[in-house]
Amino acid sequence: MRHLSIFLLFLFACSLAQGQQTREELEKRRQAIMESLKETQAQLEATKKDHKATMSQLNALQAKLNNRESLIRNINQEMNHLDNDIKNSASEVQNLRKNLNVLQIRYAQSVRYAYANRSSYNSLAFIFSAKDFNDAMRRMKYMKKYREFRKQQVDDIKVTKTKIEQKINVLSTVKNQKSQLLSAEEQQKQVLQQEKNETNKIVIELQGREKELLADIDNKKKVTKRLDKAIADAIRKEIEIARKKAEEEERRRKQEQEKKATTLAAARNNANPPNNTNNNAIVKTNNATNNGSNNTTNNYRPVANTVDRSNNGTNRNRTNYTPSVTPEISELSKGFEANKGRLPWPVASGVVVDAFGKHKHAVATKVEIDNNGIDIQTSQGGKARAVFEGVVSSVINIPGLGQTIIMSHGKYFTVYSGLNAVNVKKGDMVNTKQIIGTVGNNEDGVAVMNFQVWRGFDKMNPSGWIAPM
Repeated sequence: MRHLSIFLLFLFACSLAQGQQTREELEKRRQAIMESLKETQAQLEATKKDHKATMSQLNALQAKLNNRESLIRNINQEMNHLDNDIKNSASEVQNLRKNLNVLQIRYAQSVRYAYANRSSYNSLAFIFSAKDFNDAMRRMKYMKKYREFRKQQVDDIKVTKTKIEQKINVLSTVKNQKSQLLSAEEQQKQVLQQEKNETNKIVIELQGREKELLADIDNKKKVTKRLDKAIADAIRKEIEIARKKAEEEERRRKQEQEKKATTLAAARNNANPPNNTNNNAIVKTNNATNNGSNNTTNNYRPVANTVDRSNNGTNRNRTNYTPSVTPEISELSKGFEANKGRLPWPVASGVVVDAFGKHKHAVATKVEIDNNGIDIQTSQGGKARAVFEGVVSSVINIPGLGQTIIMSHGKYFTVYSGLNAVNVKKGDMVNTKQIIGTVGNNEDGVAVMNFQVWRGFDKMNPSGWIAPM
């Protein structure tokens, strides 16, 4: 019974430790979201240069709302873990109290039995009544073990009482933490409602200028379309260059193989030369050949021209090779893929104000926006930085959208648009987090950069590649 209780206690402690670790992760995430909220608030303040509502102001408010909602969800998850901890701790206290009750009952029974038999089982009398010396030693050991057993009973009772006190303290602490989280959740909900009201005011004001807004959206779509085409053309050109380079390397590889095969065939031929000293033998051999006989010496073929068809007609000496991928590109691509979800942000600090893919416009809901990347708002004069090592494949300048840098990372490409200055040129090797340019201001005077990730011609969601801010 005692060993079983200890085992159950150990299992509970392990499960509690695992829950604690998860709760700590949630606490860290909550702190990260709160830091992101501070950053969002700073970006929001940068949009309030005048009393006129702008799309940049609305985007910053919506980013702040998203962070606030994430914070509330995270608090709810923390409270769910706390509820489980409270439930487990209460159950553990109840089990410990049951074990304590059993231990106290057994100890009382032991004491009563010893008291009732104190005269007839006097220690000395019990020992001296032994039949022989060995029996006396056995009785002495029995008396010693009995005393140790009673002492162990007392120790078990003390230990169990201590555990109960500790569990009650833990339970009290967890309940206080839940109370604090409940208060924090209520406070965040109130702030969330205030921010929603502020956002609705901005939306209403912008809707009053819908004609002007639609004209701006249409103009931005045209400019963005030119940029998208320029990016696609640049990536297509880069892929074509890589394909030709790979094919050239493949051609050289085959030439090297054929050269080696020819050299090997010549070496074998010199080692076993045909016998040309006897002209009659040559004549006979030629006649025999004309008659259909097969002379393996005179009909020798170089190894380079032989093909092994034993494996279902395929050449076993031929290696699997993808013409569009060189070993260097493959290695760089693997490194980029291995860091998915952990790539640094393309700016030191910022918030995502427009998401990837197709979605309705925040104000003109009948208008659909198709974003090939994510828009990141940062501080004035914020620096753009490479998210991974690679080569600058293109630098594009589109009037109305500033300058764009395209970097190659093997089969992957990253695109940095909306820059008013660049620090690199085509062909430059760039390291991770290296400054490549300065983020420019949009029409509202806010620093916003568009960041994209491509895999060949496929557009990827950058939010799944960069680390959580």
